[in-house]
Amino acid sequence: MSGEFDLIARCFAPLAGPEGLDLKDDAALFRPPEGEDIVITADANVAGVHFLEGEQADVIARRLLRTNLSDIAAKGARPLGYLLTLALPPSIDVAWLDRFAAGLAADQARYGVRLFGGDTVSTAGPVVASITALGAVASGRMIRRAGAAPGDAVFVTGTIGDAGLGLAVAEGRAAAGLTPAERQFLETRFKLPEPPVGFGAALGAAGLATAAADVSDGLVADAGHIAVASGVRIEIESAAAPCSPAALASGVDRAVLLTSGDDYEIVFTAHPGHAEALAELGALHGVRVTRIGAVSSCAGGQPSAVLLDSAGAETVLEKAGYTHR
Repeated sequence: MSGEFDLIARCFAPLAGPEGLDLKDDAALFRPPEGEDIVITADANVAGVHFLEGEQADVIARRLLRTNLSDIAAKGARPLGYLLTLALPPSIDVAWLDRFAAGLAADQARYGVRLFGGDTVSTAGPVVASITALGAVASGRMIRRAGAAPGDAVFVTGTIGDAGLGLAVAEGRAAAGLTPAERQFLETRFKLPEPPVGFGAALGAAGLATAAADVSDGLVADAGHIAVASGVRIEIESAAAPCSPAALASGVDRAVLLTSGDDYEIVFTAHPGHAEALAELGALHGVRVTRIGAVSSCAGGQPSAVLLDSAGAETVLEKAGYTHR
């Protein structure tokens, strides 16, 4: 593999925005837009943990960028750019990096972001790729996890549970009976999530949401993060949660679908009177918005998110979602 600076010039300098100074300096120069706050997030992906060993390099790159943009969208911000750090084993060659850079280029064009800078290092371990993404939102308009209040309704974008099933498909352990098209749909939902970036920015601009989180650990778990930060109880109606036809065809229990991760949708709370406006905003951005529950007082109990069955009884869950430790 060529030297570090040759690789930067070949693969990553073409992706850099003006903030990156052609990647010829050891830092970027960024000027925040006037009247806006900057939202910053970071996520790392590790081979064998977040993506399968042997996955195509362009898919790894696009998935990495999209998972970070999901966090930006859930804060009501529009994405601006990102810093990239790569830890690469000796087996990675120039062709792999060319394909990785091509994946980034494709999604930079799709989502309107640019590379600000980063770092590359060697490792004896698996591929590790990390992005620090920056977004902008009107001052004071970032949607935090804290802010949900009793009486709010709970909403979610897209469909839930596809990615968990997609991982099963990719690993060859999917439920029997799925058609090839359904398997392909689910696997793509895992490998290349489609975070509602435009809708998230519009949600922040409209000021309709009281709290939000991206659905990365699982719907119930991430709604639980909102509940804890806000000091409330969130009740999710299992039957109301949106699942794709492919997910339903799998026959997997809804509780499993709603506690699997990697969907990269947005779960958020808002006044129930905003339901129609939220549906219209979703339609404007090609995003399905579904009301799935309500926020109530903890009544002396611990803040939490619970899943209710069709009779209104709380479902006992083996786990609420993915945990990192």
